[in-house]
Amino acid sequence: MPALPALTAKLATILQKNGWRMATAESCTGGLIAAACTDLAGSSQWFERGFVTYSNAAKTELLGVDAQLIERHGAVSEQVAQAMAQGALARSPVQAALAVTGVAGPGGGSAGKPVGTVWFAWATPAGVTCEQRRFGGDRAAVRQAAMAHALARLADLLDLPGLPA
Repeated sequence: MPALPALTAKLATILQKNGWRMATAESCTGGLIAAACTDLAGSSQWFERGFVTYSNAAKTELLGVDAQLIERHGAVSEQVAQAMAQGALARSPVQAALAVTGVAGPGGGSAGKPVGTVWFAWATPAGVTCEQRRFGGDRAAVRQAAMAHALARLADLLDLPGLPA
């Protein structure tokens, strides 16, 4: 995976080439993804906004995630990641949104969702892609890995032939 500044620059190029803007919906990364995007000069051309929805109430209030969905599947789930990405897309004048929800640790893990479990979702008008990953290391390492993966995968998803401009 390229270094973070190179990765962010690649994503910026892809978004600008297509005339697109993006938004983030972050839980366990707590705004790290938005910060990485806005570290790049000129990011106002392609980065619209970031939602830091650490609590379940914030996910519901800011992104429209159904509280019953969180209760049924847990905040760290494919269903909630998908709803977060769709909520960010619906509540922003953007064409791409990414969402991250996970267990960064050191506590909070369970047998089914151990520390390092992260759900991702990437949404465009064409639909949503979801993926789960497990990262090792301490809290900082999990958060950094989740940030880098979210950005890299969005760049990969958007860098496809025939992407509508």
